[in-house]
Amino acid sequence: MTGCGDIDRTALLGGRVTLFQPIGGYRAAIDPVLLAAAVPARVGEAVLELGCGTGAALLCLAARVPGLSVTGVEIQAMAAALARRSAAESGLGDRVSVLDGDIAALSPDLRPNSFDQVISNPPFWPAGRHTPSPSTHKAVSHGEGSGDLAMFVQAALRLLKSRGRLTLIYPAERLDHLLSLLTGRFGDIRILPLWPRAGQPARRVIVTALRDARGALSLLPGLVLHGPEQAYTPQVDAILRDAAALPV
Repeated sequence: MTGCGDIDRTALLGGRVTLFQPIGGYRAAIDPVLLAAAVPARVGEAVLELGCGTGAALLCLAARVPGLSVTGVEIQAMAAALARRSAAESGLGDRVSVLDGDIAALSPDLRPNSFDQVISNPPFWPAGRHTPSPSTHKAVSHGEGSGDLAMFVQAALRLLKSRGRLTLIYPAERLDHLLSLLTGRFGDIRILPLWPRAGQPARRVIVTALRDARGALSLLPGLVLHGPEQAYTPQVDAILRDAAALPV
């Protein structure tokens, strides 16, 4: 990793993706990489990320699945600019586009019913439920503002094709809130718990659902992130280093 003023360069997926991030702002951890790995996108599909930040998830997905057309929407102009820079540096600029925009007022360039997949790592905490970071970038990334989770789900409904898939990563403690927004609008809901270690409660879940579908909710076996000491488990290491998929 090399510094570049207040921006630095991070290699993801074993160097397949170059990500530029602000040193003092929100920095991508493993959440967006796991999110990208869980998206069952296929060559030729159109994918949209709502709230793409500096682009970690959409770039990892584009690098893993060739032939995808990937679009990101991001409210913070600096983050959107870094995502575009990262796409160009990663050799993905021909398949990845990033729009400046607010989930609460989406651009007319985003046509309804036009995406096969919508993904998101949305802001986690409602106002009053967390202490905002002194970093404006972090505060906007972590906390719900003008675009709360309901708006993210509504935007996905509007933009997905019929039978299109929504995939999100979200805190396990707020899973009930997410499911309340999906029920009746999406079907075939699948939940993948992410356990920090074997025997520990899940802190995050990956949730995927189909628009205009029916089917019972499924709670999947889940993924253990860490083994002995701080090492990642072999399955997680394959995702982070080798761009392996995470079946959901």
